[in-house]
Amino acid sequence: MDVLKSLSIFLLAGICEIGGGYLVWLWLKEDKPYWYGIAGALILAFYGVVATWQSANFGRVYATYGGIFIVLSLVWAWKVDGFKPDRYDVIGALVALIGVCIIFYAPRSIQQ
Repeated sequence: MDVLKSLSIFLLAGICEIGGGYLVWLWLKEDKPYWYGIAGALILAFYGVVATWQSANFGRVYATYGGIFIVLSLVWAWKVDGFKPDRYDVIGALVALIGVCIIFYAPRSIQQ
């Protein structure tokens, strides 16, 4: 259950960071209204709060989130922005995901 909870938090954080960043991108690069930028900034600030809901230390949380962010970014770009990841994108994302799962979920004798 702890793994499921932490994965849910990582997923919410990713949606906030990518979604907020995407709104800012649309505002600045695609001439969307200024409120896209404001909404994006607020969502990005909320992302910073969501990340604190993890039980591990800052370094381990952000290292793990980096790999999950890679996967979520490719999924977002594919589903929302029409980008088609190629096999090297997928392989790289899987390598990153495996690495961060080892970092975050490997059993340790002492809670760090």
